[in-house]
Amino acid sequence: MERYVAFLRAVNLGGKTKVSMSELKAVFADMGFEEVLTILNSGNVLFSAEDADKNSIRSRIENRLCEEFGFEIPVYITELEALRNMLEHTPSWWNTDNKEYYHNLVFILSEDSPNEICDLIGVPSEGNEYVEVYGEAVFWSYDLSCYQKCNWWKKTATKGIAEKLTIRTGNTIKKICNAKGIGT
Repeated sequence: MERYVAFLRAVNLGGKTKVSMSELKAVFADMGFEEVLTILNSGNVLFSAEDADKNSIRSRIENRLCEEFGFEIPVYITELEALRNMLEHTPSWWNTDNKEYYHNLVFILSEDSPNEICDLIGVPSEGNEYVEVYGEAVFWSYDLSCYQKCNWWKKTATKGIAEKLTIRTGNTIKKICNAKGIGT
């Protein structure tokens, strides 16, 4: 049995896509997933599954969530160990104790590769933001004092790009990887 993480895109933002974490946990359990644990209130779910096909799992979850909540919720699936591996390979500038920078991990929901997404968004603003691809994700940090000048900060929320991504902060990723629960 494999341990997975599901990242739901854009839930509980602005009141339009409200999803109760207790209901979400119940839906995952009802689908036959085991050891279900939600982390924070932003659509992060740890679960165990026999199925080793991430695309099949994603499709099942997206279809069921649409049935349950009445709107489409794109989902990114990764193995918990793959996520932990990403944390072991962070760039030196990512998720440091420097509170002047905001640190994110970008996951790709579309068929685009992380490199294709980087090309689509463009070059990070020199000296203000940093971007590096590792595996299936993109490490991204930006200077909080000038975030509005940052190329990636502006473009990750634009039509044609936003729907291709789901983004989590470095602290959220650490909480997920260090969650104390069944099977973790």
